[in-house]
Amino acid sequence: MALPTYASPLERIWHWAYIAICVAIFFFLIAPIVVVIPLSFNAEPYFTFTEKMRSFDPEGYSLRWYDTLLTFGMANPDAPRTGSWWADAWNNARWIGAAKNSIIIGIFSTILATVLGTLAALGLSRPEMPFRRIIMAILISPMIVPIIITATGMFFFYSSACVDTTSTFGRLLAPVLSNSGCLANTYLGVILAHATLGIPFVIITVTATLIGFDQSLNRAAASLGANPRTTFFKVTMPLILPGVISGALFAFVTSFDEVVAALFIAGPDQQTIPRQMWNGIREQISPAILAVATLLVIFSIALLATVELLRRRGERLRGLTPA
Repeated sequence: MALPTYASPLERIWHWAYIAICVAIFFFLIAPIVVVIPLSFNAEPYFTFTEKMRSFDPEGYSLRWYDTLLTFGMANPDAPRTGSWWADAWNNARWIGAAKNSIIIGIFSTILATVLGTLAALGLSRPEMPFRRIIMAILISPMIVPIIITATGMFFFYSSACVDTTSTFGRLLAPVLSNSGCLANTYLGVILAHATLGIPFVIITVTATLIGFDQSLNRAAASLGANPRTTFFKVTMPLILPGVISGALFAFVTSFDEVVAALFIAGPDQQTIPRQMWNGIREQISPAILAVATLLVIFSIALLATVELLRRRGERLRGLTPA
């Protein structure tokens, strides 16, 4: 924004100093992310810029680490890339398996967190709700309490949450429980843990949307004969939908990026991308991790752009900004 002509020299100095400070802070925050992207195209197995990369020699750049994401863990990675090769990659490649687990766990935990978080936000938005502040504090506590404490508590709880697999109820739940009949080291346990971590984000975003919601619309719908179910799906839901979707996206990103709870609760079959990255750092440091990080950065940017578009759409629907 341009300074007015009547600005004093001191105001002009502060204006440009403020811009310089903002640029420095932005560079400090974004530099570690930006550096990762070119390093993921390094032709050598190093985490530094080689001489060829600094001189922009094409031989210094390669897609080998992105190819490693497809081949690492395969039974026969050097075979011709036919249908059987892709089947081998789909079934055996570790990074692809981790991506599948992250997507499956993320989708189901997002659905669970969105449903429960939206219902909680609707209840907490009602003025006659008793102990609203206490309940809100409890529900968003997973976002405030250090994740290591939450993950430890989940581990002990899921390890003790067991059923007798020989009983009728146990046989029904056997497909989603571990061999010992407990929630630990199961897909269901990881999904419930990630849903717990995602619910606070849904509650906050939906609650923020409900602040600008005109409750008289619900009363008008009821006066015209609409039952509560019709009122919710025809009046309330379309107006709070941007907040619900934004909360769902935050819950999905939380699940997709979570590693601490996965280390405590997930078993060998529930390896997610963050846990696979953690294992890769511990076992074999490879620039393939940088390739994964680059893909995750692009994925995160796309999600943030979606959230921003939804926020603007929600403001237009509530009449806060012009269309």
